[in-house]
Formats: sequence, C-alpha cells, structure tokens
Amino acid sequence: MVRIIPMASSIRPSLSSLNKFSGTSRFCVSLLSHNSQRKFGSFHLGTIPQLQSFGLKASKLLREKGGGLSVSAAGNMAHASTATTQENVLEWVKQDKRRMLHVVYRVGDLEKTIKFYTECLGMKLLRKRDIPEERYTNAFLGYGPEDSHFVIELTYNYGVDKYDIGSGFGHFGIAVEDVSKTVELVKAKGGKVSREPGPVKGGKTVIAFIEDPDGYKFELLERGPTPEPLCQVMLRVGDLDRAINFYEKAYGMKLLRTRDNPEYKYTIAMLGYGPEDTSSVMELTYNYGVTEYDKGNAYAQIAIGTDDVYKTAEAIRLCGGKITREPGPLPGISTKIVACLDPDGWKSVFVDNVDFLKELE
Repeated sequence: MVRIIPMASSIRPSLSSLNKFSGTSRFCVSLLSHNSQRKFGSFHLGTIPQLQSFGLKASKLLREKGGGLSVSAAGNMAHASTATTQENVLEWVKQDKRRMLHVVYRVGDLEKTIKFYTECLGMKLLRKRDIPEERYTNAFLGYGPEDSHFVIELTYNYGVDKYDIGSGFGHFGIAVEDVSKTVELVKAKGGKVSREPGPVKGGKTVIAFIEDPDGYKFELLERGPTPEPLCQVMLRVGDLDRAINFYEKAYGMKLLRTRDNPEYKYTIAMLGYGPEDTSSVMELTYNYGVTEYDKGNAYAQIAIGTDDVYKTAEAIRLCGGKITREPGPLPGISTKIVACLDPDGWKSVFVDNVDFLKELE
C-alpha cells in the first residue's frame, strides 16, 4: 500500500508530555504582511544579554565623561545594538538544523487507533510508553524510525474516551501509491470514507479523505514511492500572510508554494524544511473572511528539532510568538525544550537535537 524509499538517518527529537506547561513572555512586535517590510517595536530587553551589557557600558561612559554622552546618543546606540541582535538571531534561525519530528494528539481508545493505523494505513508501531503516575500512555507510529522520520505520537489519558477536535484542525496527509486500493482496504476494515477517490478540485492529483476511529481526517494523496509517507499536517489560520511570515522567520521554514481558490473561497500555503515530495510539510489554510477557529482539546502540537532552544525562544519572541514554557531542561531529565504558540494559538515544541538522541538511547 505504501512503499517507502529509505531515508538517510538524521537527528529527530520527539517529545510527549508537554501539554500542561505554561509560562509568560513580555514583548511587543509589529508585523506587516508577508511581502512588506517588517518593523520591530518595543520588547522586553531582559531577554537579550547584549543589551544588558551595553547598558552597563553606557552608564559607565556617562559617569566618566561627566554626562558628556547625551541620552539621545545612548538611545541611538541601544537602538543600533538592538537591530543588530535581532538580525543575528533571525539569521541564525535560517542555519539551524530543524526538522518536523512528531505530531502529537489525543485519542479515546489507544488499541483501536493503533490497529486502524497499522492495518489500514500501513504504519508500524514503533514503541509504547506508559506513565501510570501521570495517568497516560503514549504510542509512537510511523513509516520509519523516530530519529529519521516524521511520526505520530498518540496520547491516551486514563478514563478519557472522547475529545473535541474543533474547527481549526484540518487533516493529516498520507502519500500512497494507489488511493483507490487504500480506500477499499479502509472500507473492508470498517473505516469511514468521507471523500471518494478522484482528482483534487482545480488539479489533477488523485486524493480521497478518510477518518480514523476518533474522527481525525486523513487525506490520501496518490504519489510514487517517497521516503516520508506521513507528508502533511493541515491547520487553519486567520491571517495567512501573518502566519507565513511567522513560520518563515521564527520557525525557519521555507514557503514552498501557495494556491488561491477563489471559486471555493480559500487559499493554502505549503511550508516546510524540504520539498513536498520527500519531506513532511505544514499546510496552512485561510478561508475567506474567517479569522478565528475553535481548536478543541484533541490536537496537541508539532515537535521540531533545534540546536539551541534558547536562541529559538528569542526568535519566537521577536516574531510575535508566545512562549508557554521557558527554554530549559525538563524536570527529571536533561532534555532541553521550549514550547510556544504561533499567532493563531497553535502550539509547537522545540527539542534540543543532541539531548533527545541521548534520551532515545
């Protein structure tokens, strides 16, 4: 059903129990549209060590010169230092070694979902982890090892058998060689088909939509062999230009393409860390005139690898994101993470690459 091209191993952090962290951040950033110049306004200077250092030096200089350095001059120097720091941080994001690692969401019957994914979608159960003291169990499924593939992390919370998916989450994308055969298999196993196989609206790619036991939608896309069959996560956003700008600047993703469908009143943007046909990507969808969505409590987050969670946090703040868990090691283990929300409130967790490889060992 799904034929996979072997993929070279790469650093692939993943993380599970990150859904209850909270934190605060103070900043104010003014963002223009994706194609416009960006203006950065005032923000909390305490997050940038270089500016603290500059403040001490400027104060000393004022004392030594008897106040000969004007407040205006000091302000101009601080502004120049701020601009340089911002530029350095955002430039670093482009060079960081990032990749989509896990997508995390909650299910009401873990064994039933595992059976559906393995028998109907051809995934492999990679591992399970039970945390009785926290009353939840994780299952990791995908088309290859966690350290080199984008995988699904299912969370079952003891005693909770139903969740609200909401209207903001869209679907997951699975690349298969024969959509019709996959759909027939899903039907034979008692699965729900919500869109029969056929060309996508306005295009030629053959697709179909199915639903898993919890109601999560999967888009089946007919493609040739690929190293990354779990190829898409679709989320709806209220301002597409703002979202693109944020995912490019803060997350370091590349805008692969956009497609406007005025007949159906929506626009999509595909972003990721590699080409669509060989890597997993984010599909952001803007429906004309809709600025807010109900996110429910089922879908959780995306996990992304990074070489430095502290610099990642700075970039997120500069670009208007909200830090919900300050960068640092998790209690009880040495794995460093930072959790954040994008401008639409979608959560992501960045995980230190080296730390997580040690955790997998």
